[in-house]
Amino acid sequence: MGQLHRCNQLNYREFLEQALAEEWGARHQKGLEARLTMARLPWIKTLEQFDFGFQPTIDQKVIRELPGLGFVNRNENVILLRPPGVGKTHIAVSLAVKAAESGHRELFMTLDRLMSTLIKARQENGLARQLQQLTYPKVLVLDGIGYLPMTREEASLFSRHVNRRYERASTILPSNKSFMDWGEVLGDQVIATPILDRLLHHSTTLNIKGTSHRLKDRRRSGLMRSTSPKRRKTPTLSDENRTPLCIDNRTTFAGEKRLKNSGVETKTLIPANELWNNYFSGSLNTTNATKKITAKKLIK
Repeated sequence: MGQLHRCNQLNYREFLEQALAEEWGARHQKGLEARLTMARLPWIKTLEQFDFGFQPTIDQKVIRELPGLGFVNRNENVILLRPPGVGKTHIAVSLAVKAAESGHRELFMTLDRLMSTLIKARQENGLARQLQQLTYPKVLVLDGIGYLPMTREEASLFSRHVNRRYERASTILPSNKSFMDWGEVLGDQVIATPILDRLLHHSTTLNIKGTSHRLKDRRRSGLMRSTSPKRRKTPTLSDENRTPLCIDNRTTFAGEKRLKNSGVETKTLIPANELWNNYFSGSLNTTNATKKITAKKLIK
């Protein structure tokens, strides 16, 4: 009787644990679905679906660390740079999904929608409240920076938005512009500097160099030629008195012209800016050029 009682008690415990696990799983799934709906993600994608073989330049060590969401716990940002179609938004959405699965609140917005929201809030005297509401999502995916330049008003509002979320929450920011071009995108280098300072202070940057995922199938089928940039051929001086470019410690790139003076071969180094200005015209003006004359062996 005692053994039967212990057996029945054990089965009851197993049943209770299973019931509680199912209840927790159902609530977790319902909460996940609600968070994903409120996030307004354009699609649901995971990192496992990403073709890393097609983009081998991505730092695999960083990619393995990001799904752990340490950056979310530390209120750090993730910035994904370079050309359209390389998978920046896919990675950003995948990290947002990971955050949702861990119970975090997230939100996806395009830059255009963010600007429209903030401008409308300012017109209705509710800007401070709107900026505060945008700090509530633990992870904000802000897509579309770099496609269109901002007005001065938009750049000012964006600066206030970045400042409000600084060290309070994480932003995942895909952009097709390098940091060097952000002054042009924001319309003012003075505004761009503090924005980048706050975004990059606590951040991980992935610079993806590759070709577009959207066009790879068309290229493979031969419907489209590769758009990879061709290297520009280094200009050389082709006539008999000119030789290829040489490198000088002080003038990064310089043209080299050989002269024949009294049977001695000499070299004249021509600064890069003068070389490029005169190369295509077929003439080189050495009147104001920086010269370094080196005696060579007698020409036979």
